[in-house]
Amino acid sequence: MISTVYLIRHGETDWNLAGRWQGHADVPLNELGYRQARLVARRLAREGVRFDAIYSSDLARAFQTAWELGAAVKVPVQLLPNLREIDVGTWSGLTHAEIKLAYPTEMALLELGQDVPRGGGESLGAMQKRVVEAVDAITKHHGASTLGLITHGGCIRMLLAHAEGYQGNGFTRFPHIGNTSISMMQVNPEAWTTLTVNDMTHLEDEHEPDLVSAPPDDAERPAL
Repeated sequence: MISTVYLIRHGETDWNLAGRWQGHADVPLNELGYRQARLVARRLAREGVRFDAIYSSDLARAFQTAWELGAAVKVPVQLLPNLREIDVGTWSGLTHAEIKLAYPTEMALLELGQDVPRGGGESLGAMQKRVVEAVDAITKHHGASTLGLITHGGCIRMLLAHAEGYQGNGFTRFPHIGNTSISMMQVNPEAWTTLTVNDMTHLEDEHEPDLVSAPPDDAERPAL
């Protein structure tokens, strides 16, 4: 009973571009993010991927991306709050530099490798437990199936880390998961297997650097 799971990160937002940590803040896609969403949707429809179900985080940047995919492949989107990004609490909306200045003790602990709750929100371990349990439940519910999960960079990193048995910070193991990138896993009750990581060919084929490049200060990388 093997499920094939497509992990798709949401398109770009203005906070991505500005290097601001988003967490549970409900920041919508910007114009470029909508273009990225349409391109990934068009690619998967062209490739004839037949999804048995599509699930999305309930945050706007994710479900706006998911809506484009669902419309392209004619599968309804189901919202699942447990696919949300890590909760960064009071750090939401701040840049890495602003957090380091305002919360020097917490940032120092993170840089030493301690998995403290970000801004009074979640630790990476707590977020990983949440999203792994969500994927387990979805795949058990659908059995052998092809599933699309539209979620967030942190969630994808920690799901891939779980699949590899990587004990530690998934941001270190997978330093870049691009907007609307596709990562794939096979999931069965005994084991998870990584198939693809950070496939962005649908953006690269357009030969427009802005579609592909990471923001200059990617808020989802430092010290998470």
